[in-house]
Amino acid sequence: MTSQETREGEVGLAPEGRMMEVAETWSEVFDERSGGGQEDPLGGSRGTLAPLVPDSPAVCRSQPIPIPGTRIRGGRRSLSSSVPSIPNPFPELCSPAQSPVQIGSVPPAATDKHLLKVFGEDSYSRSLWISRGSTAKEVCHLLVQTAHCSDQETWSLIELHPSLSLERCLEDHEVVLEAQAAWSVNGDAKLLFRKNYAKYEFFRKPMLFFPEAMISDSADVTKGMKPAELIQNLLRSGTCPEIQGFLHVRESSRKTWKRVYFFLRRSGLYCSTKGSSKEPRHLQYVADLEELNVYTVLNSRKLYGAPSDYTLCVKPSREPMRAHGLKLLCADNERTRSCWISAFRLFKYGKQLHCNYQLSKAAPQWLNGAKRPDAKLASESSLVAMDFSGKAGGRVIQNVCEAQSAEREEGQAWRRREALRCSLPNHNSAARPSSIHRTQPWFHGGVSRKEAQRLIEEQGLVDGMFLIRDSQQHAQCFVLSLCHKLTTKHYLVIPCEEGGRKYYTMDDGSTLFIDLLQLVEFHQINRGILPVCLKHPCVCVAL
Repeated sequence: MTSQETREGEVGLAPEGRMMEVAETWSEVFDERSGGGQEDPLGGSRGTLAPLVPDSPAVCRSQPIPIPGTRIRGGRRSLSSSVPSIPNPFPELCSPAQSPVQIGSVPPAATDKHLLKVFGEDSYSRSLWISRGSTAKEVCHLLVQTAHCSDQETWSLIELHPSLSLERCLEDHEVVLEAQAAWSVNGDAKLLFRKNYAKYEFFRKPMLFFPEAMISDSADVTKGMKPAELIQNLLRSGTCPEIQGFLHVRESSRKTWKRVYFFLRRSGLYCSTKGSSKEPRHLQYVADLEELNVYTVLNSRKLYGAPSDYTLCVKPSREPMRAHGLKLLCADNERTRSCWISAFRLFKYGKQLHCNYQLSKAAPQWLNGAKRPDAKLASESSLVAMDFSGKAGGRVIQNVCEAQSAEREEGQAWRRREALRCSLPNHNSAARPSSIHRTQPWFHGGVSRKEAQRLIEEQGLVDGMFLIRDSQQHAQCFVLSLCHKLTTKHYLVIPCEEGGRKYYTMDDGSTLFIDLLQLVEFHQINRGILPVCLKHPCVCVAL
């Protein structure tokens, strides 16, 4: 064999010394020291077999090479037939468009995507991929679809700094990544996904947020307009009247608070060095509104020694968040603080806020919780309204108004049957009261009075916001916490019996309800003893 050259890929030497045929072509690669030829870039070898000498000084061994996906045979690329192709058992995971994975959880291939982490009110977080220019409104819409929330225009992104007890609501047009750029690297700042009903409430009820006593006399005295007319005209044009009033300010060098008269104008924030004098020589420039962010201060009494809990903070937006660089201002009541915060927002963003408000009103109804017309299930589209009251059998109700009326009557009849079943004398009284209220989003269990006020304040002090909780002082009783005119009021719901049946009442038995669900449904359309109807439930949604 050493004298006869063996053709590559045709014959080989068997263990017994006989010649054998090889079914397929093959190649062998040796180390360069063996003189076996040069290596092919694709993994083949064009050299010949070296002689097998027993007393060879060194054994030449094959070197591992990467196996390419294709092989070159006769100058053509052919698929390898040694390994059969295995089908992909999960093809939907390779196609983001058909993937069942939640929106935003799959990292996109584009390089301009960034991973954003947002926390819910249950301290759990969700990460999603957003583009560099994504606004707070776009992120909220994405989270609404992911968490299956309703009424998406009332959701907001909240910038929270726990160590400093500061928070603010990002405006709908603000770029989220730009807002994060001012955060400290070693800080604990985070984003919260939370409801905020009061985001544009000053456009709906301006006189509640802008008292006449806080409107500057120099705002528009020449035209002789009433304050209500003045505010309405200014808000429609996207601006704000000049605001004035006393605020407690914390001195930077000491921890004491000083009462100072402030003026908020389009040109900036000013304070008077002599009482409430408006003369230019007594006005001191404090800050430029274009470069400020206004925050709500939480727990200001304990952390900063504020004279009241109604504290706000103004900080340059481009400066890092540090405790010694904060400008803390404390108001006497919630109405005064809301007025200053609303004025800061209007002077800074102007017409942009009014545009955001108009866009939120013009949102399609299916975005605010209603079903999308083209999103009905096939089973729902095949259902028709039927009337079985006649003797000749059922008939299809063709009139839309008649079908809606029949649906309402059926719902009311179901409620009456359910009320009768729950109030029968032989009904097991140990199972009462009914626990149907525990499945409702407005029921918050055994939260305290202070915690209920905090939840309502966080989601916006608008008229009609409410929640129901267990009473901590009275057994088997409940408390209805309701917001009216920027304050939270609490009403005791007492169980009572009449005719052997158990009811709930808030007016000493004048109006009786079989359960809390009926109580809420009644006061959503009737005020009763309440100052305003129940309108906005205070809810907490887990991401």
